[in-house]
Amino acid sequence: MGSDHKHTLNRLSMGGLLISLGIIFGDIGTSPLYVFKAIFNQGTIDKNLVIGSISCVFWTLTLQTTIKYVLITLNADNKGEGGILSLYSLVRRKAKWLIIPAIIGASTLLADGMITPAITISTAIEGLAIHNPSFPTVPVVVLIISLLFLIQRFGTSIVGRVFGPLMLVWFSTIGVLGLSYIHYAPEVIMALNPYYALETIIHYPDALFILGAIFLCTTGAEALYSDMGHCGKSNIRVSWIFVKLSLILNYFGQGAWLIMHEGSVLGERNPFYSIMPDWFLIYGITIATIAAVIASQAMISGSYTLISEAVRLNIWPKVTIRYPSDQKGQLYVPSINLILFMGCMLVIAIFQKSSNMEAAYGLAINLTFLSTTILVIFFMMRKRINKIWIILFASVYFTIEIGFLMGNGVKIAHGGWLTLILACSIFTVMFAWYNARKIKNRFVRFDDIKKYYPILSKLSEDKSVPTFASQLVYLTSANNVEEIETKIIYSLINKKPKRADVYWLVHVDVMDTPHARDYTVKQLIPGKLIRIDFKLGFREEQKISLLFRKVVEDMVNKGEIDITSQYETLKEHKITGDFNFVVLEKVFSRTSDLSWGDRIIMEIYKILKHFSLSEEKGFGLDSSFVTLERVPLNIPNTENIKLRRLK
Repeated sequence: MGSDHKHTLNRLSMGGLLISLGIIFGDIGTSPLYVFKAIFNQGTIDKNLVIGSISCVFWTLTLQTTIKYVLITLNADNKGEGGILSLYSLVRRKAKWLIIPAIIGASTLLADGMITPAITISTAIEGLAIHNPSFPTVPVVVLIISLLFLIQRFGTSIVGRVFGPLMLVWFSTIGVLGLSYIHYAPEVIMALNPYYALETIIHYPDALFILGAIFLCTTGAEALYSDMGHCGKSNIRVSWIFVKLSLILNYFGQGAWLIMHEGSVLGERNPFYSIMPDWFLIYGITIATIAAVIASQAMISGSYTLISEAVRLNIWPKVTIRYPSDQKGQLYVPSINLILFMGCMLVIAIFQKSSNMEAAYGLAINLTFLSTTILVIFFMMRKRINKIWIILFASVYFTIEIGFLMGNGVKIAHGGWLTLILACSIFTVMFAWYNARKIKNRFVRFDDIKKYYPILSKLSEDKSVPTFASQLVYLTSANNVEEIETKIIYSLINKKPKRADVYWLVHVDVMDTPHARDYTVKQLIPGKLIRIDFKLGFREEQKISLLFRKVVEDMVNKGEIDITSQYETLKEHKITGDFNFVVLEKVFSRTSDLSWGDRIIMEIYKILKHFSLSEEKGFGLDSSFVTLERVPLNIPNTENIKLRRLK
């Protein structure tokens, strides 16, 4: 059913086109609200700069959004899913260091998720202050954003259905408004010539500052890729034609208005609202606010998906993930909801007005773009695409994006610093969590499991040892079926011998594909020691308790295993034995053996561990069947200790 549903969604259809308008184009679709306001922020309007800027906007949308994302990056789909972490899981075998651009891209996307609601909703609401300058915009913005984050817990599938038609109204409106204004200054059409864009970049004195502002026109391009799984490539590509046309018409209309006001200072006016007839203004502001809320919603949902992938790929602490509705891909992550909300409030508290937020906005997405470019290059190499095309792609997009980065870099002092702080905080969490696991794995020792077969067979029948559980289950990280962690043997035999009728080893492999639910079973000691390997996609819920129960039921039905209790009374009545999961918590007995860098990572990890879910909750185990044991990771070395024994 799932794949059929996915297939129908991914086919080109009116429904698919509408859904993609609602989910995917919110962020990029609301950029006309603030792009020209950012370019002419307080400055005098100059006709050459207007034409040059429109030319830059047109060619940025063409090169960045149309060519890079819509035509090239959408091909890097991971079984129909997109996004920076899906892309990373496709290329991670290519080079170990690719985790760095993946983490940078993911952390800047989350930082962007804090700034998007603040800037889009602020710009929309500020339209109310046009005729009433004393209107308190900030409290209204705070109220709308608070409500938006509050409704997340109830699932947004109902709202999702309305998004498409509303965004259709939005794009049609901005397209018609722009078109109706172009005839006042038809010379804006000259902007289609890339010569004007290049001339502005090369000769304009504040070119870098302008570049940073122009970059805002393409900020939602990453969403086209990350939400691919919801709508499919073909729907995104076709609906983009309509979206791009509406955006270009609106930018050209705003440009015509600017040319008509050449020589004056823009001040607090916004060209976006200025091209609206007075009677339409209140409707325009309403539609803009709705579009801004939809753009923010898409960003928030995208952040949930990103974090759920990050948890499975071990680059984010295990956190509670809820599924508020039956709809595929509907997630709610309470901790991220809170982090994004606090981030949004921080942005509003510091900057108050949207014109102050513009500097903070571009930088985050710029870094995401660069990370995606690096990963796409490796994807092209994996697909064995002709080297000439790869070099061409790399040189064109590194030039453009590093140029934009310089433009956004100029704005660090004007507000970009906040983006850097937010993104760096998230990066630190991801980097530390990912590397702490690597450090811990260095200390995990493995043993040949075969040499313990005789002991485990006898232990299972040794009546002098009290029964610990009928069915005893351990989670193992050993990839090799013939190996077992020394700590599991330590727990079974040394710590306190544990007798059970059947010993189970469960291993979870997170696959490079988003959706997979496969498993293999191997009877190591027939009827006594059994290993199950789950192969789960990185978007699958890891409900090990349920999955394990299902496998055992199937084995019982096929007569492969008997789980009847061995206690005389219970055996007589054919009552099933009890199951017990033993979760081993690895503890460092001391960290002085580590380098100072590793020690810092482990200290951060210890703090994060307090906020993350416990192992048993992370794997979806029922805590009433779980025994938690702490085992040392590194046995202290006594060789260098000198003691003197007194008579």
